[in-house]
Amino acid sequence: MDRHPDPRQIIAGLLDNQRFLAACAARDMGTVFRLLNSRGVSTRRLAATVDITQGRLYDYLNGKTRVEKLAMFEQISDALHIPGRLLGLARRPWEPPISPSGPPAPVSCHPAADDLTALEAFRAADRQTGGGRLYSAVLRHLSGHVAPRLVDVGSSPRVFATAAALTEMAGWMAHDSGRDEIAAHHFTRAFALAKAAGDPSLAAHVAASTSHLALQDGDPSTAAHWATAGIGLARQGPHLPNLVARLHAALARALAASGQSGSAVRSLDLARAALTVRADESHPWLSPFDLATLAGDSTLVFADLGRHADALRSAEQAVALREEGRTRSLAFSRISLARAHVQCGNLDAAVSVGTDLLATSPTLGSVRVVDQLADLAGLLRRHHDYAPVRGYLARFDEASRTRLLLLADIIPEPRGGSS
Repeated sequence: MDRHPDPRQIIAGLLDNQRFLAACAARDMGTVFRLLNSRGVSTRRLAATVDITQGRLYDYLNGKTRVEKLAMFEQISDALHIPGRLLGLARRPWEPPISPSGPPAPVSCHPAADDLTALEAFRAADRQTGGGRLYSAVLRHLSGHVAPRLVDVGSSPRVFATAAALTEMAGWMAHDSGRDEIAAHHFTRAFALAKAAGDPSLAAHVAASTSHLALQDGDPSTAAHWATAGIGLARQGPHLPNLVARLHAALARALAASGQSGSAVRSLDLARAALTVRADESHPWLSPFDLATLAGDSTLVFADLGRHADALRSAEQAVALREEGRTRSLAFSRISLARAHVQCGNLDAAVSVGTDLLATSPTLGSVRVVDQLADLAGLLRRHHDYAPVRGYLARFDEASRTRLLLLADIIPEPRGGSS
């Protein structure tokens, strides 16, 4: 093995590595540096290559600081030969030019490889770091790499699908950052773009997202409307069981919020049945919807219906099924589990789950997680006379102050709860 590997050669071998792509999409240089260090590049050589001090490098490696300035991203890109597009930068001077005489790309109903790679990288990073850290990067990709192609007379309909999928993703990241009005604007545009692409499945997917946002805004009637519209759109395309399940689960949540118990449970049953059917084909732009996600939605449905024992069972299933790598989803599932324990009178179990939640990465860029943790603390404060609950709340308050300090750049104003 080469005792002094060239970091540029290692970067060249990482260009199809999902962890590397996700770190670049999140502009998480600490993870990039750790990947290089784990592959044999010494900290001394890495610092010299990037032209920074070893002390500064250690701060990045240990997560004490993050690269924030554009000039530093450009410096790292040029030093390590990380393609500019991966960091949301313009094409770098050392990158080979695009040949104007090359053959035109074939027209296809599938997205270009670069578009799909970008989407998957953003999606993987979002699951780990939260949307607040990625929102601006997605917008840069949309404006710099996708928008110009929308006005190109030679563009195929797939460009509109690309724009729809990434705009819908931007909407979720805005929602995760606590900016629901902006999220609604993104979802409206994404729906129009999906219709322009002639892709009813993608339009149905956006309808499910719009239903979720309406429910978060306290409007179950509008949420039910969008879920029902999505189910109709899904029937116009190939049969995609995960999409159908997601839409029926969305409808179940809207119906439960309206107190329609029988209809809500029937919709959950339809969602569960859909996941047992084989798909006609795959759809590259749709977010996955699996049994763990359905269990999480079922928890919320049963909680709204006051069926706390059923909510507890679903929450336990959601935590058991959700893989550890899905940091934010697992946090939501554990919050629901702790709430279910409280509703069932199991305060010791709720404190135990809540304590596990305090270990969730304090830099997870999700305002939704911050808000739901605060809501859980508010629920537990009703039992402040119980000593284990008091102990947990003291630890929560301390962790909350640290979390809000670390997330001050993405939280526009003080949130509710124990800040």
